[in-house]
Amino acid sequence: MRPKKIILCVDDNEQELSVLKFMLATNGYRVVSATNGRDAIDIFSDTQVDLVLSDFSMPQMDGSQLVDRLKQIAAHVPMILLGDPQRMSSQMHSADALLAKKNCSPQELLERIKVMSARKRGPRKGAQRMAPVAELAVAS
Repeated sequence: MRPKKIILCVDDNEQELSVLKFMLATNGYRVVSATNGRDAIDIFSDTQVDLVLSDFSMPQMDGSQLVDRLKQIAAHVPMILLGDPQRMSSQMHSADALLAKKNCSPQELLERIKVMSARKRGPRKGAQRMAPVAELAVAS
């Protein structure tokens, strides 16, 4: 049996956070949660997270600032921001995906999470590894 993917959910609204946690847990994910950016950074540092799902609008540290800090710790982890598309698109951010909180259906969110958490890093199984450029230059 495959281990469950671990998703870090961050939202200052506890109702929305519990809905997200329930939806993800019932779809086979292990969920860890935080209600602010500081707690999220601590959890992220101590836990091997497969994906981060964060609200954009939060007090003290917004989702964009949180993603920037988390990317400094582990840039390979996919991160999704949920919020108002007009506010999010006007700012620079490091998130891998932006989703409109109001217009995103649960199925669409689950599909995006499934695709992004399944990304493989490194060479595919059975793929031939490319020689470094320096070795290619010497060989020719």
